[in-house]
Amino acid sequence: MSSVDILVPDLPESVADATVATWHKKPGDAVVRDEVLVEIETDKVVLEVPASADGILDAVLEEEGTTVTSRQILGRLREGNSAGKETSAKSEEKASTPAQRQQASLEEQNNDALSPAIRRLLAEHNLEASAIKGTGVGGRLTREDVEKHLAKGESKAPAVEPAAQPALGARGEKRVPMTRLRKRVAERLLEAKNSTAMLTTFNEVNMKPIMDLRKQYGEVFEKRHGIRLGFMSFYVKAVVEALKRYPEVNASIDGDDVVYHNYFDVSMAVSTPRGL
Repeated sequence: MSSVDILVPDLPESVADATVATWHKKPGDAVVRDEVLVEIETDKVVLEVPASADGILDAVLEEEGTTVTSRQILGRLREGNSAGKETSAKSEEKASTPAQRQQASLEEQNNDALSPAIRRLLAEHNLEASAIKGTGVGGRLTREDVEKHLAKGESKAPAVEPAAQPALGARGEKRVPMTRLRKRVAERLLEAKNSTAMLTTFNEVNMKPIMDLRKQYGEVFEKRHGIRLGFMSFYVKAVVEALKRYPEVNASIDGDDVVYHNYFDVSMAVSTPRGL
């Protein structure tokens, strides 16, 4: 059986190094070709490193949190029939309970597809997504599914042990290192604040046409995409139209020149499992 090195992918020219974010397999686990083994996090993106062949993860050389560079060896994959036998044995075991395997797969997909709003709602009521039947596209869970579940009184919050009371006058702290991605986002936000002329204005707008559109197409939109039709897309559309009408707002100063941009960059915060 041959051994194959698991390498850090070629990083972009502007990225000097990366951090090992998450290993999805541990030594001894059987893997199949193109299965994600480990995630590498840079300042801008998270890169997935897949298995180059069927085999068994033989060794992990760089643990999570380690800084690595392009083409550095992360671990080793052992090719051979052992992986096939182990995979076959697992397949036979799973084949004996196809209904359970299908249910587990569906629950895993549904959990991955949960929107941040749904996750918060489940957490607030101590609910598990697997306990609620989804009616969205592909069986995805929607807000209405959770609300109906709560209305039926089917949720029973588990008993929570009272948290230990801190000593009087205690000033405890907890430090958690930021991920590279979140650190770069924080740097960029501060840089934007210090290098741009920021302005806040308040205007009253008649939102009835937007409310009517959401009411008319909200249900169809949610069934098709698995998420509710919010206001953000309308806000972005309105901003772009305003910038087209008033190009001075979309201009910037470079030395002694005013640069008018023929493109529109609109940024917004997006909630992900790794944070904003």
